[in-house]
Amino acid sequence: MEHLSDDLLLESYYKANELKLSPEFIRLIEREIQRRSLAHELIYLAN
Repeated sequence: MEHLSDDLLLESYYKANELKLSPEFIRLIEREIQRRSLAHELIYLAN
């Protein structure tokens, strides 16, 4: 995931949620978002 740009990482997060991909995959993306200190960029989705 280190090779993804910040924008692509965030876009991947939204798409993974939209497609209801595995929770493990979504958590992996979330951890990378946290590692990059991008959590403030998220607009959390209502489930």
